[in-house]
Amino acid sequence: MHYEVRVRGRLNRTLASEFEELALAARVAPVETVLSGPVEDQAALHGLLRRIESLGLELLEVRRLPADPADDDG
Repeated sequence: MHYEVRVRGRLNRTLASEFEELALAARVAPVETVLSGPVEDQAALHGLLRRIESLGLELLEVRRLPADPADDDG
């Protein structure tokens, strides 16, 4: 499954390095960072959310993205 997670503000390089497995995009208005990419399962999603909390980031939104038809096995 692919998820998109939005946090308030822009991540500096140190914080961004904590999310190397995800794509990061900064938005200007409102100022936020969008983390997106594959998340293996619910346990991995909860781990990602705990990491965001432990880094003191303000979580704005979590969305599961529609499945990519190219990812289907058959």
